Order: sequence, then structure tokens, then C-alpha cells
Amino acid sequence: MEDKKLQIFYIHGGMTLQGKEDYINFLKTREIKIEKRIKWSDEYLDKNLGEKFQIIKPRMPLQDYAQYEEWKIHFERHFPYLDDNIILIGESLGGIFLAKYLSENKFPKKILATYLVCPPFDNTLPDEELVGGFELKSDLSLLQENSKKLNFLFSRNDDVVPMSHVEKYRNKLKDANVVIYDNIEGHFSVSEFPEIIEMINEDLKSLS
Repeated sequence: MEDKKLQIFYIHGGMTLQGKEDYINFLKTREIKIEKRIKWSDEYLDKNLGEKFQIIKPRMPLQDYAQYEEWKIHFERHFPYLDDNIILIGESLGGIFLAKYLSENKFPKKILATYLVCPPFDNTLPDEELVGGFELKSDLSLLQENSKKLNFLFSRNDDVVPMSHVEKYRNKLKDANVVIYDNIEGHFSVSEFPEIIEMINEDLKSLS
């Protein structure tokens, strides 16, 4: 009988807005692009890790008008299908969602590693608002207890999440592994991300 694959659970980014009027204005004014967007978390992740892992990538509710409580409901509905030694990845808004959830709730499965990729820390972003219930509480200690291997991955060239947010996470979570990349442009809008592939493969080796 073939061994069951370990799971990777990836939560994408999104936006939060103050209210319906702001959301309607966003829909009317956002830039329209018809080119296919190539993102590291899509085919690249599947190609490089799909043979070893079951990769779960749910579509979170109202990505462009996100509310924490709605994302929490959708996240928890997946729990009956999750196994121990799961790897969690949250990118951008997905990253602060996981940071908030894991700092306020005991996760029902054993987490092998958690990767928070360019997560904002609070509502001090230069061009976006972080509202909708995603605000972190002051005590983040349960986040580290839930996931002993806690990784924060940031780009020094990020035009969305400034470096001040990195230091805020560092001050709260002394034992977390914080990596800052100089070679990644922008808000991790890259087609390849070999560094995270290598780290996840090392996680897998640690079980053998």
C-alpha cells in the first residue's frame, strides 16, 4: 500500500477594506490585466513538491473584501481532512491570518512547520488598509507553541509590507526563524521561489 503523502496547506493573500462603498470603488478603479499571472504558489509549487506532498490550496471567501471571521469558518471546515505533520503556508494576508489564528487557537493537528511569507503585522501599511478583523492581539506566544518550526520570509524590496513589520514580529517571537531576501523583488510576486522548496524538503528529511 502506497504511503500517504504529507500535506501542505497554502492560504493565499487578499485585501481588506473599510466597507461596501470602498469595495465598490475598488472594483470600479482597479487595474485590469488580461495576461496570465505566473505565481510561485501555483504550478511551480505543484511541480516541485506535488510528488511528495498533497498540496491543499483553498479559495478563501471574498479575497478582495476579506473578513477574518469568514476566513476562519472556511479554514476550520477543512480540519476533518487534515493530518498530523502538516506544513502550513500563508502569504501576505494569508500570513497574518495564520498568525492570528494560531496565536488565538490550539491547532487540532501536529504542525511540522509554518511558513509566513511577507505577512503584514498591523495597519501601518503605506498603500493598503489592514482591517476586517485581521488585527493581531498583543500576546502571540501560542503561535510559537502551535508550530515549533515557525518561519517568517520577507523581501527587503517589498513595496507592500515595510521592513518595520519584520522587526515587530521579531520582537514578539524571539524563537522564530526570520529570513530577509535581497534577491526577491516586490511583494513576492515571483514565478519561482526555490528557497522555500529547499526549506520544505529539509522539513521532510527531518522526519526520516
